[in-house]
Amino acid sequence: MGLFRNKKAKVVVVGLDGVPHSLVEKLVADGVTPEMAAMAKEASFSRMTVTLPEISSVSWPSFATGVNPGGHGVFGFTDLKAGTYDLRFTSSADVKAPTIWDRLGRVRKRAVVINQPSTYPANQINGVLVAGFVAIDFDRAIMPPAVRPKLRELGYEIDIDTVKCREDHDLLEKQLTATLAGRRRAAAWLWDNEDWDYFEVVVTGTDRLQHYLWEALEDEGHPRRAFCLDYYRDVDRFVGEMRARAGEIGAPFYLLSDHGFCGIEREFYLNKWLEQEGFLSLDGDKKDSFASIAAGTRAFALDPNRIYINVAGKYPRGAVRPGDVAALKTDIKGRLLALAHDGRPVFREIFDRDDIYDGPHAASGPDLVAVAHNGFDVKAHLGKSEVFAKTNLTGMHTYDDAVFWAAEPPANVHITDLADIIMAHF
Repeated sequence: MGLFRNKKAKVVVVGLDGVPHSLVEKLVADGVTPEMAAMAKEASFSRMTVTLPEISSVSWPSFATGVNPGGHGVFGFTDLKAGTYDLRFTSSADVKAPTIWDRLGRVRKRAVVINQPSTYPANQINGVLVAGFVAIDFDRAIMPPAVRPKLRELGYEIDIDTVKCREDHDLLEKQLTATLAGRRRAAAWLWDNEDWDYFEVVVTGTDRLQHYLWEALEDEGHPRRAFCLDYYRDVDRFVGEMRARAGEIGAPFYLLSDHGFCGIEREFYLNKWLEQEGFLSLDGDKKDSFASIAAGTRAFALDPNRIYINVAGKYPRGAVRPGDVAALKTDIKGRLLALAHDGRPVFREIFDRDDIYDGPHAASGPDLVAVAHNGFDVKAHLGKSEVFAKTNLTGMHTYDDAVFWAAEPPANVHITDLADIIMAHF
């Protein structure tokens, strides 16, 4: 099954972005995913908790490094430039802890890593690294350069066009199908043509489908339900192919997602709430920009649910003395936990930074992370006219319903446990 097969230790990992444990159980029970059903007979799928915020840019580095954001340094897709209110996108340079493939490279083991989020721009590794989203330049997403022409020939795409597909679900179906097919071809070619010890491939389309068509997975009468189930049948076949390949060479096989998912009832705009409550002030013409944060602001939020205290000396227009931070956090936390919409509490828990992060970068994290009850999708967008709204997004992330499968599943698994589980084979 390849050019370089031998008896040295190998591990195979498949990631399904955003696939919840609860959905896997339902798809298995309904007969949609026979390969996963066979896996469930061998060993139960584990319900897994992930790091916060419950988004891919945080969860995948937590998986790859085995440490929480305080250890690896990534707290979101965006962050502020030091000493300013200017937003910047986080990148591979922000991951400051060694990954599985970094650790393997130090002992001369080779890795093939396909579509891992938060690895762009791709760094040179001992093997092949194909970065996942957010990756804006195909060439900068793939190392070494010699692999790029073949991946183009195979029709490999990093992601769908999320902007167009959000509005055009016919295009969404076409691009999800094409992207998964390209991922399958690339995985097969790299499997057969690279000498590797660790092989990982991540499917991103599952997350995309669920953001835009979650309701079709719940509503049997939805016009796009058949496509959604067919897509999951294709995903299941791919999982089965990868597991069969692993079995042929006696390699341990692992399956995971980076967070769970559920349906959206309402979006909640955290910065608008902070503004209404008197914690956030904006001035100027561009009130959708963080540069409009005004003097007197005591707190602001970054996507999706990160609350930062505007501390004097830390931010340009900081208004909170360090000695007043604890009382302010208590005030914000109490008000959020008391908030209800149509008689239903919005938030299930407000986490303090010190309770969820540890490590050399913990102080860079948000002061509070606000985790909502299922159905309330928290966003930090500025410039909103109301606190609650409904958009064309139908699915949202959850932090305690990710999925993990292993032939010998651990109890009470957390996403930061997986790197050491994998490395134990080497």
